[in-house]
Amino acid sequence: MKKFKDLYEEQYEEYSVVTKDQLLEVFTEEEIITYLKNGSIVLELDEGLLKRIKKGVKKFRVVSKAARRKIALRMKRLVKTAGFKKKVERSKRKIASFAKQKVKAAKLAKQFVLNKYFPTYKSMGLPQRVKTDQKIQQRYSGMIAKLTIKKMKEVKKKEIEKVKKSREKTADA
Repeated sequence: MKKFKDLYEEQYEEYSVVTKDQLLEVFTEEEIITYLKNGSIVLELDEGLLKRIKKGVKKFRVVSKAARRKIALRMKRLVKTAGFKKKVERSKRKIASFAKQKVKAAKLAKQFVLNKYFPTYKSMGLPQRVKTDQKIQQRYSGMIAKLTIKKMKEVKKKEIEKVKKSREKTADA
């Protein structure tokens, strides 16, 4: 099986930025979503692009491991800033949107499948985990979809509990 990077380079050698339509010529919607989740593709949003998104054009950028590491280091510094801490505190006082809750439920569902069928996932190397993720996407995507719906109730309860705790904490202070 060809890797994303190889397929990408074959199809779009001169591009560093591609549109969603161009990605769909090479990959399925599920593969694009998987690559977005693992960081191989980054949705690029700039001011000019934001105007075009309203017209339906989305651009994605392929990110190497080194670039992902660089982004991770930048985020590590960002987490320590007062503004970011304030933003996190504000988000704890609000119930997450339905879309965010669905993402959390999907992560829980995937984690459930990993724990059940691949208990050694965390100790695997990166290439092995990528292969495992592909297997999960192929074999267990239906199960994950059903589990996501079931886990939504659990996530919603946790969100409500999170907000209650946060509000109690601010009331006590």
